[in-house]
Amino acid sequence: MDSQHIAVIDFGSQYTQLIVRRIREQGYFSKLYQPHELKETGTPAAVILSGGPRSVTEDGAPDIDLDYLLGLDIPVLGVCYGMQLLSKKLGGLVAPGNTREYGPAQLIPSIDNCLFAGLSPSAQIWMSHSDTVKEPPAGAAVLGKNQDGVPVALQFGPELFGIQFHPEVSHSHEGTIILRNFLALATDAKPFRIEDFKQELVTSIREKCHGREVVCGVSGGVDSTVLAVLLKEAGVPHRAIFVNNGLLRLNEVAEVQKQFTQLGVNLETIDAADQFLNALTGETDPEKKRTIIGNNFLDVFWEAAANVDILAQGTLYPDVIESATSGSIASKIKTHHNRVDRVMALHKEGRVLEPLAELFKDEVRALGANMGIPYDILHRHPFPGPGLAVRCPGEVTEEKLRIIREGDAIFMRMLKEHGHYDKVWQAYCGLIPVKTVGVKGDERSYEFAVTLRAVTSEDAMTADFAKLPWEFLGLVSNAILNGVKGINRVLYDISTKPPASIEWE
Repeated sequence: MDSQHIAVIDFGSQYTQLIVRRIREQGYFSKLYQPHELKETGTPAAVILSGGPRSVTEDGAPDIDLDYLLGLDIPVLGVCYGMQLLSKKLGGLVAPGNTREYGPAQLIPSIDNCLFAGLSPSAQIWMSHSDTVKEPPAGAAVLGKNQDGVPVALQFGPELFGIQFHPEVSHSHEGTIILRNFLALATDAKPFRIEDFKQELVTSIREKCHGREVVCGVSGGVDSTVLAVLLKEAGVPHRAIFVNNGLLRLNEVAEVQKQFTQLGVNLETIDAADQFLNALTGETDPEKKRTIIGNNFLDVFWEAAANVDILAQGTLYPDVIESATSGSIASKIKTHHNRVDRVMALHKEGRVLEPLAELFKDEVRALGANMGIPYDILHRHPFPGPGLAVRCPGEVTEEKLRIIREGDAIFMRMLKEHGHYDKVWQAYCGLIPVKTVGVKGDERSYEFAVTLRAVTSEDAMTADFAKLPWEFLGLVSNAILNGVKGINRVLYDISTKPPASIEWE
């Protein structure tokens, strides 16, 4: 499927994979490439140049072979950094703007054009840049301006466009229309179907494994479950290993074992709870905690696997882009457990298999449904690889984990009973590592507080807090306060992402 697809060139924007996602939502196949991989895109039907954190005026800024790109004679759209790069290379002037533009703005089309067909006279767009095109290249047409009269959309040639804003994010209210109009120019684009993508993954897995044994670490979550079933469907020699790291939810081990029995996947369970908790003793730094968990997982996993040829991980793209590991231009947000140094060393040896790394959660669910995985398994809320450690700021202890487990179990049960579970992307109970004064049984108490977190999201790149009914939250609070020892206060987290993350660490 490398031919007749939409190639997205990644200049490091945190939103880049959203472009791929939006294209797939429109029914076209799309893949992501680094700038130096332009000539490896095959014969794309169109190219989109992403945004990025750098300035095109910097020495060593990410660049592209424009002559080669134009020689493809296909539609090209530059987004933010991509527009500035096209402008600079075509002879325009790019320089710092008077102020950094971040947030909503208005797009006012200047002339009738195919890119903005069907748009409102004034549509909200989302800006995230500090440079601007001070002087467009000679012959460039201004397609649209912002509310201040500044050009934010240019046409450099018949099918060569640049826009200063991000149509891929939901904050650009009519961004999907703009992308759809651009894709309509890609007349050779090949349709994208999850069945086709599954077949490509199966073929790729077989080619990479060449009969070598694959060991898959599973958690019971959607990603690793779909991965295990995909390996089974690919027919490669594989083992599914489930490590109990002592950071799991209430009764999770038994539930995971039952789940994989239902799916017909043989599961090997390793109980290493004591090892993980001992290693975390005294550690409070979030990054170090993630590294400890990741390295201990590899120790336990690799010992159990014994001379395995390939490690398979259910890594998704949000993990990759937030970790901003080597080969990515993006700025690092946090290290994910499947991106610690030892995993990256295995990557360099070609011993890591991550077939889901280009997918978002909803696409993974669609893939799982195509393979017959039941709805209730596919629609479990996401659970972080480091487990409850990222919901326990500061030092992890057995007492804190007990409080989190019991509070979380009550929250999940009541979300399901009251019909809210499937309406939120993710929800959990986390611990606030401070004690507050309260009253229990006419006596003064000095105990921990917990926070309830429930968010709505499309892809975990951005998230809003779920507007759960206050009456419901009151019921949950009362149930937790009466049912969990060691706490006397329940809070509800109303932070969005950004600036907060979904998890606490």
